[in-house]
Amino acid sequence: MLLFKSCEIFGPQPLGHKDVLMAGKSIVAVADDIRMPENLGLTVIDCSGFKMIPGLIDNQVHIAGAGGEGGPASRTPSIYLSQILEAGVTTVIGCMGTDGITRSLEALLMKAKGLRQEGISAWIYTGSFQVPTPTLLGDITKDIALIEEIIGVGEIAISDHRSFCPTNEELRRIAAQARLGGMLGGKAGIVKIHMGDARKPFNPLYQVAQTSELKLAQFLPTHCNRNHFIFEDALEYGKKGYVDLTAGSYPYFPDIEIKPSTAIKRLLEASVPLEHITLSSDGMNSLPLFDENGLLVKLEIGQPRSVFEELRDTVLQEKIPLEQALKVATSNVADILWLKNKGRIAPGKDADLVVIDDDFHIIHLAAMGQLMVHNGKMLIKGSYEI
Repeated sequence: MLLFKSCEIFGPQPLGHKDVLMAGKSIVAVADDIRMPENLGLTVIDCSGFKMIPGLIDNQVHIAGAGGEGGPASRTPSIYLSQILEAGVTTVIGCMGTDGITRSLEALLMKAKGLRQEGISAWIYTGSFQVPTPTLLGDITKDIALIEEIIGVGEIAISDHRSFCPTNEELRRIAAQARLGGMLGGKAGIVKIHMGDARKPFNPLYQVAQTSELKLAQFLPTHCNRNHFIFEDALEYGKKGYVDLTAGSYPYFPDIEIKPSTAIKRLLEASVPLEHITLSSDGMNSLPLFDENGLLVKLEIGQPRSVFEELRDTVLQEKIPLEQALKVATSNVADILWLKNKGRIAPGKDADLVVIDDDFHIIHLAAMGQLMVHNGKMLIKGSYEI
């Protein structure tokens, strides 16, 4: 049992200064001045002067590695637990990405299971860029309905030279299979869409919605800040559907991409509902830059910590209230992906908590009730970490 005393809580809504009691893997109480018998083996942590926020949910991480656009040596490694924890993240959603040819969903699934064993929460998307997209059981619907860790499909690439250029009918079929799998499995059945650099990139999604009974809410398009003309389209698309901003690539391409913290502010100023905005790192993905002839000229790697850093800048630089900024990586993601016990600080929710100071340094972190970071020191590391 863990008792956090005198926290200023943003759950993400402001709750004032309260105590938070965790038992097992759940939050059991959020109240004023919680007192417990001393013989219960309770660990008490004084959080006076600090803020408590929900553990962040990173909705797109290449947990088993990605890349390969620059040849075999450009394949990125799988993620370590410490890289996730130092980002204030307690829940990750893993995906494949560009390479659904030499990488496997089996490896992705086992990496998610491994992260769960190490103490955090992890789910995955079935599929990859390619269409027809790879699956584990031969069918998107079966994967989502029958495999506990799979909550959707993606990232399916559109509007990109690396895409298999799915037709409107193929996109409709993918979305319909994901929706049915979600219904049968009690999951969101979301379709994560990789947005490329082509003009009018949202048109395929509009056409699916216009020519079927499927809704734009079935899709979560990502990289919506990857260049200025895509972002201008996202200002309108976001009023109808969800938009996911990518934090991990901005530092490498500041002249091309919209800084995520700035993008959040501009979306809100354009009257995009806050609940439609999410932020992910694209962590461990290769981040290629191609010239006008399609030749690779630069290759970087997405950093998992980028979501936490952009949330900090959203609050400290863009002056967005903390309770609003937090939603893009906590409650919004939980609601869109149907992670009902995630994204909020409240009794009955999973005990995923981060305690920070005013400068966004991580002081304490608990995942599924286990204290992982204490007084700024990482207590738990993943397998084979030094």
